[in-house]
Amino acid sequence: MGQNCELSVQIPARRFIVGSHVTEQILRRSGETMPDRTLDRESNVTDVDHLSLRLWVRLFTCHSMIERIIRARLRSEFNISLPRFDCLAQLARFPEGLMMNELSKRLMVTGGNVTGLTDQLAAEGLVKRTESPTDRRAIRVALTRVGKNSFARMARAHEAWVVELLGKFEAPDQQRLYVALGNLKHSIHAKSSPIVNGNSLSTSA
Repeated sequence: MGQNCELSVQIPARRFIVGSHVTEQILRRSGETMPDRTLDRESNVTDVDHLSLRLWVRLFTCHSMIERIIRARLRSEFNISLPRFDCLAQLARFPEGLMMNELSKRLMVTGGNVTGLTDQLAAEGLVKRTESPTDRRAIRVALTRVGKNSFARMARAHEAWVVELLGKFEAPDQQRLYVALGNLKHSIHAKSSPIVNGNSLSTSA
């Protein structure tokens, strides 16, 4: 079963990594070029390495390639960074807004980082901040009407980009990979320590 699963996922993924025509077109439109196969992260591993290591590097490579394209698209079409888009995406799920500390946890960034993100978004009129009536140190952040409309346009474009990037990856393979990665996620989470789960990451606005 493990061997069959590997083949069903590996073949489409290799097409995407090595030379997807779609990927090359998108990178060209954003002013970037397709990286040389010998320079991607998979060049660090060989067939003699453990399958788990090769799988991890392939997952990381795919993630890096997709993120690179999404970042470039967001910049060129909406003049917004990926961290700011992620911040808007979290707030879009909560019409009443989120407290700054809760937003920081959901974005997995430090309080300083989320302050910088919301400062920029507020200056652009996309979010508003209000003080708690019971604690002036507690700030709630929510999307403005302009922010909601702007994010809706970005979200539609973002979804279309992802669908396009995975277009060569057949739906049955996508479903199998989705389920397999869900199992992997639960397995990793069960082995993660509270310290790892509670750590905040830093990001650039």
